[in-house]
Amino acid sequence: MSPIEPPDPATLPDAPEPQLSPWRVLIALLLVVVIGGGAFVVVRHTTTTTSARAATSGEKGPWYAPYVDATLTPTVAFQDASANPARDVVLGFVVAGAKAADACTPTWGTYETLDGAATAMDLDRRIEQLHGEGGDAIVSFGGQANSELAVACSDPAKLQTAYQSVVSRYASDTVDFDVEGAALDDTAANARRATAIKAVQDSVRAKGGSLAVWLTLPVTPDGMNPDALAVIRTMLNAKVDLAGVNVMAMDFGVPSAAKDMRAAILDSATSSARQLAAVYAGAGTRLSTAQAWRKFGLTVMIGQNDTDGERVSIADAKAVEAFAAAHDVARVSIWSLNRDAQCGVTFAVTGTHSNVCSGVAQQPLQFSKIFNQLPGTARAGAAAVTTPDLAPDATTATADVPAKSPYPIWQPTVAYREGYKVVWHQAVYVAKYYSQGATPDATNLTAGQSPWRLVGPVLKTDRAPMLPTLPAGTYPAWAATKVFRAGDRVLYHGLPYQASWYTQGDLPGGVGQGGTISPWKALYRIPGEPYDG
Repeated sequence: MSPIEPPDPATLPDAPEPQLSPWRVLIALLLVVVIGGGAFVVVRHTTTTTSARAATSGEKGPWYAPYVDATLTPTVAFQDASANPARDVVLGFVVAGAKAADACTPTWGTYETLDGAATAMDLDRRIEQLHGEGGDAIVSFGGQANSELAVACSDPAKLQTAYQSVVSRYASDTVDFDVEGAALDDTAANARRATAIKAVQDSVRAKGGSLAVWLTLPVTPDGMNPDALAVIRTMLNAKVDLAGVNVMAMDFGVPSAAKDMRAAILDSATSSARQLAAVYAGAGTRLSTAQAWRKFGLTVMIGQNDTDGERVSIADAKAVEAFAAAHDVARVSIWSLNRDAQCGVTFAVTGTHSNVCSGVAQQPLQFSKIFNQLPGTARAGAAAVTTPDLAPDATTATADVPAKSPYPIWQPTVAYREGYKVVWHQAVYVAKYYSQGATPDATNLTAGQSPWRLVGPVLKTDRAPMLPTLPAGTYPAWAATKVFRAGDRVLYHGLPYQASWYTQGDLPGGVGQGGTISPWKALYRIPGEPYDG
């Protein structure tokens, strides 16, 4: 699966962008100086940020987990129930690095390494938040774009290590392999993948955990093609314990699908389930019809598909949900949660090919709410993986300490604009729109009223980031008595600033004299501060 292009031309109104408050310089200084002591107020942690999984194994039956294009902007807050009705998500896609030297390095869409995603996307923190609320973040390897690790990495040992590093990093108990395009008939890569994931699965089980492995494969209304079936056989021959096979019922490219997309989806499911039973029989395992459905998954592309004429409506979604419930399929997914909104703010823009909206008339998150009626959870019937040492558990501290906070600690006197990240009560929040004095974890607000969105807990590994101070002499030091003109650059406490107009006596990082706009433009960024370019 891949994002649709071009993006939707209809966009939401921009949030207000007022100037930052004079406390900006204070925040900067707190980050520059190593704080060795001082008093702080012990506060009550009111957010749900425990690292423990839910005590129960979850409800059985068909489960719903939408795909999330993890690297797509704007970022989907999959850990937030207001942005994602489902508790389980499938995050795509982990692939090999773009350079030959990084062929065995797992990355998110080639854009970020695992460490890079923890910083740039707060991914570890958001997954930890989801885990703390009993949800599961299923990592999907591969996808339509870029190279899946087994395709790029020809070293079996390094490939196993790459897969294991992802499973360990995110304490995964379910993984997904989206094999499509040229990867389908790459028999060498398919064999490497099967051998490596079998070893990882055995390693997890040896430590008392479990690892469910899903294959996601393309399909036609008549079922899976020979290459897709060969991928399944390769996994079974390697003795991988497959949780199931998920078919991408989308982009069929045949006239019958454009005429009746609902029938094409349901036909593809029926045909594929029969094929799956036959493949298992060939491998020596007889599945009843009910057992075959319990190893089957169905993914639809909501709204307008990549192929013109193929469109999944709200009515189609309801029919697919009813079909899944009636046949007791294992899972249902959509491509994607990023797209589960109407194109056009007031009036629907239909037929649009977009990766951030559906191209059909709908209410926000309407597809997810339909499929979320399915009762199951991804973790049903499976023991939770023993949390590896690398898992970034939430801290158990009760107070916010600057030296251990990845972003500035929230201050009631600071004006925050959209996108600003802060720490408060051992959790990270991001501003949804401009506010000042609104406590991030306030509980006396109606849902949706808070200007803050919870990102996730402060982690044990978090530390205060270092600002890029420059050595003395890089620019002249600021002095209150000196006259500066537009374009002049100075250093103040090691931080660079540039004058936008004539100034004398205006403190860099503060406001101008008499409360006017500051003539100084900061040439650095405070961690958590939105980037203006």
